[in-house]
Amino acid sequence: MMRNAWARELRPLLIALAGLVVLPFLMDALGLTMTTGTDVVVFALAVMGLNILVGWTGLVSFGHGAWFGIGAYAAALIQRHYLPGGMVMPAVGALVVVAGLSFVAGLLILRRRGVYFSLLTLAFTAMLFSIAFRWTELTGGENGLGNVTRWEALQNANSYYMVVAGVALVVLWALWRLRRSPVGTVLVAIRENEGRTGFLGYDSNRYKLLAFILSATITGLAGVLSVYNHRFASADPINLAFSGELLAMVVIGGMRSFLGPALGALFYILFREFLSIYTANWLLVFGILFVGFIVFSPDGLVGIGRRVLGLVRPKPPADAAAMAARRAGATGRIPARFIREGASQGPVLVAQDMQKSFGSVRAVRGVSFTVEDKQLHALIGPNGAGKTSAFNLLSGMFPLDRGHVLLDGQRVDGMPPHAITRAGLGRSFQITNLFPGLSVEENIRLAVQARHPARFSLFRDASRIADLRDDTTELLRWTGMAGVEDAEAGSLSYGGQRLLDMGLALATRPRILLLDEPLAGLAAAERERVGDLIKTLSADIPVLLVEHDIDRVFRMADRVTVMADGEVLVDGSVADARDDARVQAVYLGAGAHALAEKPRPSAVQDAPLLVLEKVNTFYGKSHILNDISLTVRQNEVVALLGRNGAGKSTLLKTLIGTARPGSGSITLAGDPIAGMTPDKVARRGVGFVPQGRALFAGMTVGENLGLGRLKRITGAGVHWEQERILEYFPRLRERWNVAADRLSGGEQQMVAVARALSGDTRLLLLDEPFEGLSPAVTEELFETFDKLRQEVSIIIVDHHLDLALAISDRTVALERGTVQWSGESRLLREDEELRRKVLWL
Repeated sequence: MMRNAWARELRPLLIALAGLVVLPFLMDALGLTMTTGTDVVVFALAVMGLNILVGWTGLVSFGHGAWFGIGAYAAALIQRHYLPGGMVMPAVGALVVVAGLSFVAGLLILRRRGVYFSLLTLAFTAMLFSIAFRWTELTGGENGLGNVTRWEALQNANSYYMVVAGVALVVLWALWRLRRSPVGTVLVAIRENEGRTGFLGYDSNRYKLLAFILSATITGLAGVLSVYNHRFASADPINLAFSGELLAMVVIGGMRSFLGPALGALFYILFREFLSIYTANWLLVFGILFVGFIVFSPDGLVGIGRRVLGLVRPKPPADAAAMAARRAGATGRIPARFIREGASQGPVLVAQDMQKSFGSVRAVRGVSFTVEDKQLHALIGPNGAGKTSAFNLLSGMFPLDRGHVLLDGQRVDGMPPHAITRAGLGRSFQITNLFPGLSVEENIRLAVQARHPARFSLFRDASRIADLRDDTTELLRWTGMAGVEDAEAGSLSYGGQRLLDMGLALATRPRILLLDEPLAGLAAAERERVGDLIKTLSADIPVLLVEHDIDRVFRMADRVTVMADGEVLVDGSVADARDDARVQAVYLGAGAHALAEKPRPSAVQDAPLLVLEKVNTFYGKSHILNDISLTVRQNEVVALLGRNGAGKSTLLKTLIGTARPGSGSITLAGDPIAGMTPDKVARRGVGFVPQGRALFAGMTVGENLGLGRLKRITGAGVHWEQERILEYFPRLRERWNVAADRLSGGEQQMVAVARALSGDTRLLLLDEPFEGLSPAVTEELFETFDKLRQEVSIIIVDHHLDLALAISDRTVALERGTVQWSGESRLLREDEELRRKVLWL
């Protein structure tokens, strides 16, 4: 098994070796020279270097040909002026020049991200091309530098090819080791989610600078080998067109594949050599082909190869969603190796007079509190109170306007997030913040690796470091993520992502753990387990917790700080917070129990509105929904319940059209809608409120509600004009001209529901509408839904069982993508034993 594993891991190098051996014979068979064969290897090296930035780190450089040209010029000039007849030392000198210049350029260019980084590389290359083309005394101008010499033993093209092939093989081996090393895994993490790497303790700027230097140096090496191949250096490689060609090779080959860019280089050379025979406009044809690859095969030639291979050797389909294979989590205390000893005997975390304003909005106003060691300290308050803003200030996401933050007696305010994390502050996020394209195991290993002595290693295989692997396995088991190690983080259910987010924070070995709504999106049984886990954890690692499940908070917390309007309302014991009249007025409301106890008259009409028959939905090879059949009647409220990963959100996405059903029928008022695009489904009267709200952040409340309204005036359902919506959501009248991202969480949820109603609507799909809301706002929204049942039909997915059962007429329970139970919600409300059986409590 070990031999087979090593063979699989070494496969890219074996393929590269075979390709280098076969290439001379291929060139001969095609009637091409070995000089062209050497160009293939040289270009392959150049794009492999570029791919460190593009494919690994997610930095798109539009001017990487500059390093190719600088390497070629430097080697030619050193040989001409200082080392006549030499090859090795001019090459070494050229690489030193490229590395030095790329270090300086990287310090300047990497100050900007995204498109600004790309534009700076473009400007940098344009400037260098102008210099190279006009500085005739140094570069030869448009005539270039000729008479570059090779050793006598390498005059033969075949001999020189062997040397270049050997160099290429060594570089590929080094890149292969780098890609699997701790440093290489961090580069990929930066591509997936640069912000989160900082909150794991990595200084992403240093890693990006290292990637920039390595990328430029390898591309510069390709330029050195090219100048010896053609014995000529010119400004052509510094031309912007050449940089575009290098980027095109990376994309056409496949930037996410290790050898994909090299395959793109081979394709480019052969395409150029043969098509240029027939037309001088071959580059135009290549450009059209490049666009075609971006549109139809983003994974490039490698992706096409995988799809063809999949037709020949199809993989067996997965049976269920990613979370279905998860095993139960651990119980008991966290292993001692994850506990960091304190540097002082006093409080672990002290916030002193924290203040922060965003424009005219004073988000945090003089907040002060203290978290003691081995204590669970709850930070609660209504939506918009400033809790998450306080978390962001404590963890370094935003700088303080005023005040101090002390961690173990040392000031950490003003430090960047990675430094605060390394000082001992770990945090999870209100909106899950993961590396979605990496596996669950890779996510956890990245976090554990951030405190490991080998985190700066360039050549050790990160997956084979024994204690790193053991810590990752133990943390997966303890957090309850064992069994889904190989699943992509982005494929997990929302609750699964919550668990993984908390695991990442814990893996940094924090002195204090900040958890922002860790129970949101979890099923009832899972909330119980994770709540107990957090309470147990606080006996070893102090926890600062933001959570709206107020009953659970009052059971778990040792101390409570209540915020309202950016200020501390109460800071004391659980009894102090629970009995305070001000807290009751602004935060607690009547309580979920009182809402659930109040009778809710049904408005159901005995006429079907939505009918699903044997609906099956797949994500790739994963079979998520399995023969789902259900009916929703006019003005009926249906609760869709089940564990995390049961397929609830996928069913809503299938109804709205963002997930296409593989088979089965869906009819709305007798009209088939299965497989329709979301815009067409919405125009037939279906309003969707997604989990997380998905508002247009830079647009006002009015603009959010107005977008698409005219397209949805189709007569399909009740007509909802502005004034009618504001009757249900009067608070939005005051916020009509406020940007959506400036609203509290509760107000954002109201906007999301109001936007779903705008136009003509007869079916409302609600995905976790009470998630992350304070009790008072939850009560307000619940009463609004109770009124809406007189106007529209509703399907609601929510993990707050009491509220979901209280408002619904009927419940459909899912398990592993199938309907396990369907019946009146009244039966589940009244029969505790039936509820346990049906809902796995």
